Amino acid sequence: MRTRIVAFLLGILLLQQFPHLPDGRWGWLLLLLLPLSVVSFRFVAVLWFVNGFLWALMHAHLLLGSPLATALEGEDLLLSGVIATIPEQRDRLWRFEFEVEQVLTPGVGRSQLPQRIRLNWYNRVPPLAVGERWQLLVRLKQPHGFMNPGGFDYEGWLYRHGIRATGYVRDQGENHKTGEAGLGYQVDRWRALISAKIDEALPDAPFRGIIKALAIGKQDEISQPQWTTFLKTGTNHLVAISGLHVSMVSGLAFFLWRWLWGCSAWLTLRWPAQKAGAVAAIMAALVYAALAGFSIPTQRTLIMVVVFMVALILQRYRRPSDGLLLALLLVLLFDPLAVMDAGFWLSFGAVAFIFFGMGGRLASRGVWWKWGRIHLLMAVALAPATLLLFQKASLISPLANFVAVPWVSLLVVPLVLLGSLLLLLIPAVGAWLLVLANGCLALLWPLLNGFAELPMAQIYHAFVGGWVVIPATIGVVWLLAPKGWPARWLGGVWLATAFLLPQTRPAAGEFWFTLLDVGQGLAAVVETEHHLLIFDTGPRFSDTFDTGEVVLLPYLLQRGVAQVDTLVVSHGDNDHIGGAESLLASFPVKQLLTSAAEKLPQQLSEPCRSGQQWRWDGVDFLMLNPTNELQRKGNNNSCVLKVSAATGSLLLTGDIEKGAERALLSRHGSGLRADLLVVPHHGSKTSSTEAFITAVSPRWALFPVGYRNRFNFPRPEVVERYQAHNIELLDSAQMGAISVRFEGKGISIPEGYRETAQHYWTHRP
Repeated sequence: MRTRIVAFLLGILLLQQFPHLPDGRWGWLLLLLLPLSVVSFRFVAVLWFVNGFLWALMHAHLLLGSPLATALEGEDLLLSGVIATIPEQRDRLWRFEFEVEQVLTPGVGRSQLPQRIRLNWYNRVPPLAVGERWQLLVRLKQPHGFMNPGGFDYEGWLYRHGIRATGYVRDQGENHKTGEAGLGYQVDRWRALISAKIDEALPDAPFRGIIKALAIGKQDEISQPQWTTFLKTGTNHLVAISGLHVSMVSGLAFFLWRWLWGCSAWLTLRWPAQKAGAVAAIMAALVYAALAGFSIPTQRTLIMVVVFMVALILQRYRRPSDGLLLALLLVLLFDPLAVMDAGFWLSFGAVAFIFFGMGGRLASRGVWWKWGRIHLLMAVALAPATLLLFQKASLISPLANFVAVPWVSLLVVPLVLLGSLLLLLIPAVGAWLLVLANGCLALLWPLLNGFAELPMAQIYHAFVGGWVVIPATIGVVWLLAPKGWPARWLGGVWLATAFLLPQTRPAAGEFWFTLLDVGQGLAAVVETEHHLLIFDTGPRFSDTFDTGEVVLLPYLLQRGVAQVDTLVVSHGDNDHIGGAESLLASFPVKQLLTSAAEKLPQQLSEPCRSGQQWRWDGVDFLMLNPTNELQRKGNNNSCVLKVSAATGSLLLTGDIEKGAERALLSRHGSGLRADLLVVPHHGSKTSSTEAFITAVSPRWALFPVGYRNRFNFPRPEVVERYQAHNIELLDSAQMGAISVRFEGKGISIPEGYRETAQHYWTHRP
């Protein structure tokens, strides 16, 4: 049975690698194959593999079956439906998922819209609650996110959660509450009620967000510095309602109820106390998993608790690995897309390695040795997975978890759960317990911060490809094998090989260029053999979200670079400078050139000036703008950089407009000629004059623009001017990150990451 379940998992996993979804009619084969799956024969595992593939295929077609009609993008739509999740509030923004029940706009059919959409509501927002039925005027677009190497797959995340359109609520006076939905949202209503009660009990508590995460699995109120500390110390699993917490709660319920039941001879004679405790453990695990919104770690633990407690009730012994595999199968049957979650692999992988590394294989050396060894084992076992998924891992995590896990699990979590329950029954006592839990976190926090600030607390590393996790995992299994396993040192070789494989780099005299996808903004990277330059950093969208952190840093980590040699910030507009702060705070930068020095750290900033030039690894860099004598302001003051190699050249223009273009023509004339042009000012009608296009005469013109941006860039008249010169036009909204290699054999054809890394859920504009 174990082989069959693993084969089923592999079949599901295979479908997620497809760039296009196979015909859904293949899914009907399941009806023919399922009866054969229960029969034992030689190749039954192959059949389970096919079943997994077909099961995932049917699920995918159900999710993708009702997309938003392209003609409705950007149109006002009047909808009736239910707020399906607890609304998240940040300053003037509310965000929630909405289940569409009716389309009230004349001429628009229900089949033209998906069932679940994700909405933002800005400014004057009335009180919102999960389970409320509303009539809303909205504007929608198809799921679309940044597409960059190393970056977060937002479109995959939306698909994973069944969201097939995103948009915002229009403030036109037609929005109003129309009633309440049924009992289907009752669990989330309870979660929202507990959240509100915690706000009342802890109005100014610094760890209120962590307490909410432990009580109801709501993590959006944890501050960014707190997340950073958790990530650096490898203790971020503690703020999820994890399998550890569910197991602990169910265990406490088991022993407490068994003791209480055993206090009554009458009850014990009618049913054994141990079996009564097993029922209590199941109920406690079910309630806590529900409070967490049935996340994958809680699903896995809940199923395992049920398996073992039912086995206890029926007096049947079950091996731990049997419970784990049964949990795996049931999770996949319920939700085959669970394989898209990092938590799926980390949760099941962690438990599997605990069973493998600790299960009856070591001589007893005391509780504390075993407890400490678990954390060391987890750090080694999960390092390949965390590096593959996040390009970083914590070296201090075994020590930090050794202290934090018992403190949080045995002290903070019981206080939080008991306090949250009593908030609904005896508010004063519940509030006092939550204040005590906040105090316990306050005592732990200086120690975690101290761990996080240690040198090398966290390492950054990118594998050369996803396939490298296979030899890395082989190495981990070999190293953690039981005593007496032959040639254990070979495990270290396998593991070291995965870490030592180098990233590919340009050769001497070559450079690689990548225009990153940052929406309506600009961020680009130029790599030579031993150096790296970043030109602009994209926009900042909020205090907690900017493209320096979510696009540039993951890209640099994925490329395996150690530092940025030169950062050029062309000018001070948000869509070019917005990510600079995050980049400078997180990554070493040797030199910073900018025309907006007043907005950047003075100790690093140098003005960019026409005539600045340098040579890296046989590649020439020349700054063409601005000039000292013109003293331009705003867009025309943008830094303009030309990069040249033997096989071709690149021109990066920032947001220059007609005035700067005329000045460049007068100073440089034919020296502006370039094979690749990043179009001035995103294709605005104030730029890209006929004379400028003629002088540059590129083979390709790249537009750094956002999908359906409000400026309507690139402007149609600008596009026509480039097309009149037979220039190939490409844009980041359509292609994602665009990569071009200037190599000895010539210039490569530009590649869009949206195409090269696409999956069947990827949006194709």
